[in-house]
Amino acid sequence: MSATTTPNAPTFVAKTKGGRITDFVDERVGGSGILREFGRKVFPDHWSFMFGEVALYSFVILLMSGTFLTFFFDPSMVETHYAGSYTPLKNVEMSAAFNSSLNISFDVRGGLFMRQVHHWAALLFVASIGVHMLRVFFTGAFRKPREMNWVVGGVLLILAMAEGFTGYSLPDDLLSGNGLRIIDGVIKAIPVIGTYISFFLFGGEFPGTAIIGRLYMLHILLVPALILLMIVLHLFMVVVHKHTQYPGPGRNDGNVVGYPLGPVYAAKAGGFFFIVFGVIALMAGFFTINPIWNYGPYDPSPVSAGTQPDWYIGFVDGALRLMPGVIGNFHFEYVIFGHVLTLNVLLPALVPAGIIFTVLFTYPWIERWITKDNREHHVLDRPRNAPTRTAIGVAGFTWYCVMWAAASSDLIATTFHVSLNDVTYWLRTLFFVGPVIAFAVTKRVALALQRKDREIALHGRETGRIVRLPHGEFIEVHAPLDEYKRYKLVGFESPSPLPAVPNANGVVDSKEKRRAKLSQWFFEDRVAPATPAELEAAHGHHGGHEAIEATESQKTLSH
Repeated sequence: MSATTTPNAPTFVAKTKGGRITDFVDERVGGSGILREFGRKVFPDHWSFMFGEVALYSFVILLMSGTFLTFFFDPSMVETHYAGSYTPLKNVEMSAAFNSSLNISFDVRGGLFMRQVHHWAALLFVASIGVHMLRVFFTGAFRKPREMNWVVGGVLLILAMAEGFTGYSLPDDLLSGNGLRIIDGVIKAIPVIGTYISFFLFGGEFPGTAIIGRLYMLHILLVPALILLMIVLHLFMVVVHKHTQYPGPGRNDGNVVGYPLGPVYAAKAGGFFFIVFGVIALMAGFFTINPIWNYGPYDPSPVSAGTQPDWYIGFVDGALRLMPGVIGNFHFEYVIFGHVLTLNVLLPALVPAGIIFTVLFTYPWIERWITKDNREHHVLDRPRNAPTRTAIGVAGFTWYCVMWAAASSDLIATTFHVSLNDVTYWLRTLFFVGPVIAFAVTKRVALALQRKDREIALHGRETGRIVRLPHGEFIEVHAPLDEYKRYKLVGFESPSPLPAVPNANGVVDSKEKRRAKLSQWFFEDRVAPATPAELEAAHGHHGGHEAIEATESQKTLSH
């Protein structure tokens, strides 16, 4: 039996024209129900969550500034002669792409400002994605049910780097041309198919006459569309899975403590967007970036000294600089069946990046396999309470930073007046030793912080006040913590190593043995949080401190 509606039922009629238009649209689209449901979503409030917002707002700024630049940029490699306002390059032969880039910088009103807004926003976009993913990693926000969202974030990082590199190459200046030359060398180092890929990509021998137009299509069409798709997927999964939150009283895996999206969070987010926009605009107005007029048009013969790639590509350049051509009598270049295998280019260009992104994409499943933890997690870890994971993250970050620093090895040598060879040898050593040292130091620091937290939870915070007891003993008065601060110090899990478990046939296979060894390595150094019994015993034992403090307070008041 179908439900019927009464034709004479009273309906709301808006009094204003705008209200009537809104009602008309809502009756046909049904947006009010969606907004009502989405507006009730609760989001926790913490400053570290802003990194994801910075990435989103930077992308919006990129779209707006990039749209402006497309009106004036000519993605062509047709040869022309410059006739614009910049006198030092008058009548210099260059591509139409470089010519239009100069015109945007010097002859289009606000063009240089918009170029720099676009470039600074691109750098901030990649940086904020990277910092956001570091926050997610160190707090354990990648665990179930957010493993796929972590993968989406990794894909977004790769797409952001690709988008930045394609845009960086468009002006066809000397610096971007040398960057493309490096990419061409890496592609050609791929055995058998490398030369064919290079020929297809550049439309002939490097640099060809088609690469700028092809990169332009990737930069303004394909890659931004994929980034937008990944952002939509990411936000959709954030809404579906609900937002993570930091530990605290009343917070657990079954609730979210925070503010609703509308109107509180929406108003704060809107204000933060204009703050990000303002900061980028100030940077664009006061700090020059990518002064292409200093580099000139691309020419394969010269290479500018002291030039650096954008920071997010720097680790690849650094790895290439660190790779030796020969170690003793061992060479890294071979001719196999008439094909040249250039390992001193192929290995540093592909292996470090392959290791970084392989570990990045698989780590949630690796940790879940080691810990056998298949529960849903909505409350975050404090990094110190997961010392091994934190140490792994710092070790990987250190490894990346060593390669990143190697991209500036020439500037380090000239700035500090040291030998370039010495800088290279030290960075090669740090490439292998640095992550190990970073892992050991970080884990020790995290465990020390855990012990300090345990001590504070049991005995209270130090006040710096020394009191002499009647029998002559001197003690320091400790002030007890309130229950909210104490919860932060004791309200976490400290898993112990999981021994190997036999399978259905009663056999402990080799895979399970490896998992047990990794579990022991992961959790053998642990500091268990203080239990309620320990807290009660400690507070009973130090109850005299509270009495002393109360007495001291009374003395102060009596004066």
